[in-house]
Amino acid sequence: MSELAGKWAIVCGSSKGIGRACAIGLAGRGASVTLVARDESALEQVRKSLCSDAGQEHGLLSADFDDPQALQGKIAAHVKESGPAHILVNNTGGPKSGPITESEPDAFASAFSQHILCNHLLTQTVLPGMKEAGFGRVINIISTSVVQPIRGLGVSNTIRAAVANWAKTMASELGAFGITVNNVLPGYTDTDRLKSLISARAQRTGVSETDVVEQWKSTIPVGRLGRPEEIAAVVAFLASPAASYVNGVNLPVDGGRLAAQ
Repeated sequence: MSELAGKWAIVCGSSKGIGRACAIGLAGRGASVTLVARDESALEQVRKSLCSDAGQEHGLLSADFDDPQALQGKIAAHVKESGPAHILVNNTGGPKSGPITESEPDAFASAFSQHILCNHLLTQTVLPGMKEAGFGRVINIISTSVVQPIRGLGVSNTIRAAVANWAKTMASELGAFGITVNNVLPGYTDTDRLKSLISARAQRTGVSETDVVEQWKSTIPVGRLGRPEEIAAVVAFLASPAASYVNGVNLPVDGGRLAAQ
């Protein structure tokens, strides 16, 4: 497939998990991809795995989402050197789990910076090029907690909802320029992040990690955890010209779990 040939995508958090799968999926559909995360060696391994047909050039940027201004500076310099980006996938690790009543103010401030501020600054950085091209896709990887808060993820539930409303506001302002802004809401997806949540849940409740997984699977109509590439397939659709009339949506990719609540 080459529906994204000639398009350039910036994929954040692409050293592993859903971000990595998104980068692979977009490259497989013809896009050139810039990988962004902290671990440069891991990014290099991902870059080597990307499809590289004629006309595709893949890059990487080592950047820390704990420093929004530095992150923006690196993206701005890269855009200036390489040209306008057409697709931005905002994705970074979620906040530490735990009850909201036990969460410190600094945890909220840090999560706000990593998710809202980084998303906002990166979007502002790529907007001029998207407007000039008359084509843009901003896709935010969030969580089903946007629709229904998840027990034990107090900070994440709060910040994810803020990201969703930020994105919907952006969508209303940018649609006229041929730029869409959409949110993908992964359910329980088999990633390192989910493994850490499973471990934390098991420790808090005193049950085995296997039992935690089985409990979660029992709430999913398809009866299993999601795979990163399944999330990536939805991201690739939203990035494509075929999704030009999809704007401002929160799209769950969760095996039907929300409907089972």
